[in-house]
Amino acid sequence: MAGAIRTIHRGGSRFYVDPQTAEKMPGVTSVVGMLPKPFLVHWAARMTAEAAVGNLPAVASIAERDETGAIDYLRNAHSRYTRLRAKVGSDAHDLFERMIRGEFIGRVHPDLEPYRDGFAEFLEAVRPELVRAEDVAWSSTHQYAGSFDAIIRVQLGEDGKPDHENGTWHTLIVDWKTSKAAYPDVALQMSAYAHADLIISPDGVSEPMPEFDGAAVLHITPDGWVFKPVRIDREVFDVFLVLRRVFQWDRETSKTVFGRAIAQSARRLITGTQRRA
Repeated sequence: MAGAIRTIHRGGSRFYVDPQTAEKMPGVTSVVGMLPKPFLVHWAARMTAEAAVGNLPAVASIAERDETGAIDYLRNAHSRYTRLRAKVGSDAHDLFERMIRGEFIGRVHPDLEPYRDGFAEFLEAVRPELVRAEDVAWSSTHQYAGSFDAIIRVQLGEDGKPDHENGTWHTLIVDWKTSKAAYPDVALQMSAYAHADLIISPDGVSEPMPEFDGAAVLHITPDGWVFKPVRIDREVFDVFLVLRRVFQWDRETSKTVFGRAIAQSARRLITGTQRRA
């Protein structure tokens, strides 16, 4: 594969486009998004309720002038929160990449200070060696692609803890998480990256995906951080492949299941009175 990979969005999902064939591969996170998440309904309802209770005078004032506007304000409470968190997460990921590449970091926005301090502690405690960062994992075999955070090498002792003197070097694919919690579906995401066929750099140069000794997630919040291993074995990857088939059903196959009507009701009679009206 030659040429830089570009991304597009279709129907709320991200696709990675082969520059030579124009073939579109669904993004890993879009595929993982097929996993049922019923708790999100209750979370969104709670966000709406909190927005209403916390802003009663403002909501009432808006409703007096524009009832639809007030409804939209409350209805979109969870979306506003998600966009805000996504902005913080994106900025933090950019900061982490700069720091692990050894770039000097000066002043940052106050919202990012705890993430900078936490990541600096992680670098000091674990002393990772960066192999790759923010490249594309591409699977022609299973038809998906995605951008991973980093591949690193770390020295670990027999107890799995950092051992900078006598530890064995391990090559890990890692993910940075800045959400309130690190959820199990990160294993599906990372197993997809690790089992991809190719790794593709920003300039389009590709090479086989390397072998990994494991995977890990750095969950970092303003309150602290934890670096822990994540399963990426075949059992986990097989679940991801099921979701890939669900994605295919949702976006393509489901649109082909109905044929042309064999028979249907007759058109409703339109009276002369209705035509004159």
